Amino acid sequence: MNPQLVWTAIAIVAVFAAVATWMYLQKRRTEQLRGRFGPEYDRTVKERGDRAKAESALQARAVRVERLHIRTLSPDDAARFSESWRRVQNRFVDDPRGAVTDADRLVAEVMQARGYPVGEFEQRVEDISVDHPNVVMNYRAAHDIARDHERGKATTEDLRQAMVHYRALFQDLLEVEPVHEPAARPAEPVRGQ
Repeated sequence: MNPQLVWTAIAIVAVFAAVATWMYLQKRRTEQLRGRFGPEYDRTVKERGDRAKAESALQARAVRVERLHIRTLSPDDAARFSESWRRVQNRFVDDPRGAVTDADRLVAEVMQARGYPVGEFEQRVEDISVDHPNVVMNYRAAHDIARDHERGKATTEDLRQAMVHYRALFQDLLEVEPVHEPAARPAEPVRGQ
C-alpha cells in the first residue's frame, strides 16, 4: 500500500474525528446552557441574534455569579422577609400602587441579603437568571409594570399582575439554609446485660 495514501487516509480520519468532537462538545455546551438557563437561553439567543454569542454571554454570567458568593438566607432572615412580604400583600387591597413599589424594594432587599449586587436593573436580571432562570421573566414583567406605574400608565389589574410576578421571584429567592440539629447522642449501654 502506498504510504502517502495511508497518511492521507489518517489525516482525513483525524480531521473528521476533530470535527465530530467539536460538534459534540458544542451540542453538549448548548444542552447544558439550555438546561441551566431555561427560557432565558432562548431569550438571550433571540436578543443576541447569534447562538455562539448568546452562549458566551450566558457563560460569562455564570462565571460572574460564581464570584459573588451568593448565600442562602438564615431561617430568621427568611421569616423576617416572609413577614414583610405578608404585609406588602395585605397593603395591596388599600394601596395597590404603594404595594407594588414596596414589593420591588423588598425583592431588592432579599437579593442584597443573598449577596446579589443591586445596582442597575439589567445586571440584576442577568445575575438572577443564573440561579433562578424560571422566574427571571417574572422579574422583567413586574419591573415593566412598575415602570408603567411610575408613568401613571398601569391599571389596578396590571399592578395585581406585577404582584404575582414579584411573589414568584420572591418565593424562589427565599431559599433557606437548612437548620442543623445537634446530633443525637448514642444511647448508653444498659448495664448488666
